[in-house]
Amino acid sequence: MKTQDRHPLRSFAGSRTLCRSAAWLLGASIALGACAEPAPPASGARDADPAAAAAGRQAPSPYAAPAPVAAPAAPATADAHAGHSAAPAAAASANGPTSTKVGAAVVDASLPRMKVHKSPTCGCCSLWVDHVREAGFAVEVHDTHDLAAVKSRLGVPADAQSCHTAEVGGLVVEGHVPAEDIKRALAQRDTTRALLLPGMPLNSPGMEVPGVNALPYTVERIKADGTREPFATHGE
Repeated sequence: MKTQDRHPLRSFAGSRTLCRSAAWLLGASIALGACAEPAPPASGARDADPAAAAAGRQAPSPYAAPAPVAAPAAPATADAHAGHSAAPAAAASANGPTSTKVGAAVVDASLPRMKVHKSPTCGCCSLWVDHVREAGFAVEVHDTHDLAAVKSRLGVPADAQSCHTAEVGGLVVEGHVPAEDIKRALAQRDTTRALLLPGMPLNSPGMEVPGVNALPYTVERIKADGTREPFATHGE
């Protein structure tokens, strides 16, 4: 029977050789794995866009969703009875003449030309302009953001002010004064300097509300001597 080699140095040398062999085999396997070519792509990926694949993204789908259709713009509206409510924007500068049209109304050549000062966003002012045009006045509208300066220049009393001021034939007309009153005052221009309708009385021209009973209101006049008195009462 063969005697087991118990020499310690020989046993240690054999073990060290075995470890070296195992380490070499492990390193070779790692090196071969690093140098190996990548596996071929799956069948579904062969048809992918090469550029998209290189960027790590999927190829764009030929069935992309259509772009959303923009909703149609809502038509502009204006509340004609809200005083200085929104109205169509003025086409000209804020302080220059914005309109000299009379539309379908027939201009009465015997009447003097009227100039109206108003805010560019005042809906009821525009309706009053339509009212005096229909009565035969040729009207030039001046939109302004400084009505206070206009009223001060024309001598409109602070307690009688309204949303618009007009000049016609040497008269000052403040507020929603009916056209019939203006025509009568023009015939008395030697004794009348201004017509006043303070505020915005309901159912005055440009402030009509269908189905609502007319409320009485009084137009005042400033006489040539500067005194004030009632000129006409409406809605009684």
